[in-house]
Amino acid sequence: MTAKQARRIAEFIDPLRVRPGRKVNLAKDFDPAFRPLGLRRKNSAGLLDQGIALLADYQRRLAAENTHGVLLCLQALDAGGKDGTIRHVMSGVNPQGVRVEGFKVPSTEELDHDYLWRYACRLPARGDIGIFNRSHYEEVLVVRVHPQNLDRQKLPPSAKGADVWERRYREINDWERYLSDNGFSVVKLFLNLSKEEQRTRFLKRIDVPERNWKFSAADVHERGYWDDYQRAFSEMLSATSTPWAPWYVVPADRKWLARICAAAVLVHTLIGIDPQYPTVSDEVRHDLAEARKELEAEAPRGAARDPYLAEHEGASRDGKKAEKRNAEKRKKVRT
Repeated sequence: MTAKQARRIAEFIDPLRVRPGRKVNLAKDFDPAFRPLGLRRKNSAGLLDQGIALLADYQRRLAAENTHGVLLCLQALDAGGKDGTIRHVMSGVNPQGVRVEGFKVPSTEELDHDYLWRYACRLPARGDIGIFNRSHYEEVLVVRVHPQNLDRQKLPPSAKGADVWERRYREINDWERYLSDNGFSVVKLFLNLSKEEQRTRFLKRIDVPERNWKFSAADVHERGYWDDYQRAFSEMLSATSTPWAPWYVVPADRKWLARICAAAVLVHTLIGIDPQYPTVSDEVRHDLAEARKELEAEAPRGAARDPYLAEHEGASRDGKKAEKRNAEKRKKVRT
């Protein structure tokens, strides 16, 4: 990763970032069809592949260093593309280092604890990337749009006053600050879908038999609360985009673009962490040298003592010869 590449990624995602303290009006401030840097599909070939390759490299280093962790929170309305984003963006990483958590209706056990308990139980370990497919922000979105859910949480009367949402924003910010202070970066993506694109995707789930299983009549019912959700998202983004855990509003009407944006934000976060492979002590280096001698001594007759080194030294020699031939050709052209 060069400094130029890192700057390019930062420039690409900057318009998506919600500045801390900014008052957001989602409908006016963020266009679901926005194209960062004017990006178009025909000139974006390979960008997602590059992002996937960078994620794979950084994820290996994150796991090897085993010091930091990453929590990716994905929020969107129904048909926003969360599952597809996870499937495509994380397609190149080691599955052992990534864990996806989905949160459905709280169980009886979960309702017997504080509202952040079930999310805290599924946080990633150091060296891992954890993905919340929907997250603790459901507690200020769905619960706010459907306040009857607040009654199910067995809160004392004093905890259900008019300031309940402002208090929850503060508590969530404090919790994420705590995670950040302890080495866990919190990445928050809101996949911003237009109402018309949601309608189109719902119809496709009905029209295509292989997608029927993804459709639920409850999704259409929930669509009736569109304006309520827009207000809830706007207030959430305004109150909880912080320097230590900023929100990024990803234009989601074009799936290919949403996936590129999501990969870019995650790569940008990992660039900031800059995990490194651990260095070994002199004692370990000595042990490695002794082990090399033993293994080389076991080489069968006619086999390379160290096949890996032989292969790469050969490739290096071939590369130098090719460069020498090219230099000679350039010299002939000049003369």
